[in-house]
Amino acid sequence: MNSILRIPYLLSVLFLFSNCNSFAQKKDNYPTQIDSLIKNTNPVFNGVILISKNGKNIYSKVHGFTNFDSKKPLISNSQFEIMSNSKQIAAVLILLEVEKGKINLQDPIKKYLPELTQTWADSVTVHQLLNHTHGIVDINKPLEFKPGTNFHYGNLNYSLLGKILEHTSKKSYSEIANALFKKLEMKNTFTYNKNKTQNLTTGYINNKNTFEPVKESLISNENLGADGIISTVNDLAIWNNNLHKGKILKPETYQLMIKSTVLSQHNLFGKEKEPYGYGIRIIEKEPLKYLGHTGLGDGFSSVNLYFPESDVSLIVLENQMNENSDLFYINEFKIKNILFKSNLLNPK
Repeated sequence: MNSILRIPYLLSVLFLFSNCNSFAQKKDNYPTQIDSLIKNTNPVFNGVILISKNGKNIYSKVHGFTNFDSKKPLISNSQFEIMSNSKQIAAVLILLEVEKGKINLQDPIKKYLPELTQTWADSVTVHQLLNHTHGIVDINKPLEFKPGTNFHYGNLNYSLLGKILEHTSKKSYSEIANALFKKLEMKNTFTYNKNKTQNLTTGYINNKNTFEPVKESLISNENLGADGIISTVNDLAIWNNNLHKGKILKPETYQLMIKSTVLSQHNLFGKEKEPYGYGIRIIEKEPLKYLGHTGLGDGFSSVNLYFPESDVSLIVLENQMNENSDLFYINEFKIKNILFKSNLLNPK
């Protein structure tokens, strides 16, 4: 090529490369976008956000108060009730008992809870408790549907799973769960105990950005398996790093957990029904496949998402829940979509 002609050609290539590079940098500007969102969003954001990649924390943000009356600020290790994200932990504890040969997923629950006199205890299986296809609506009422034929999300089934764990291990649910947290060095995570609050934040109901504290927790010793875990964003990142990298369950057991066994819909994950495993959702119809769950109650909301292709975790804990159900997880939804538009979720 003539040297005079080559100069414009090289300049055009450099210009194109520069534009591409600037575009990539712009798309990777997720920290600034999240920072701006949580400062300006409505309803207000009050909580802690953590993003980790390849086992290392790469973004952390704290915004708001642990108590609105005292104006005591949140810290990165503030503890939150994670509510239904507790179910994932209960599912793992059950699967650890499966690995030991103490539980068979296809056994009727009557085998492990002989005190149950209801006729359905002979037909509902452990598997069906784990994936919400059991049909139980009340301990003393008939089933809503034939076990295994439908999905109905609830807490009673995971409370029963907690009792099954106590039966097979001969220990309390708190002993079993807290032993695992200690093993994983999740130092700020424990089962709820009204006498052990440490850095536990106050939960609030948000009504048009007016905050009313929740004074009585719905958690009891009976439902620890359903919603009884207190944790932090840092500890949940440790949990993800261990669970999804084969450090808790054997590979074949982990695959049982994340296997699609039924379809269900949840607004945070879109308008279509998506696969549900054992205490975890498997999202396949959004821009990237990911795994995750939510938790809501007692004035708390929690979101824990894991993107396996990029080894990224997004964990958001808030000590508020909106009175308007249309606004549940609204800021978490926005944060998730910011990540979808970044390069962070590219394969590792």
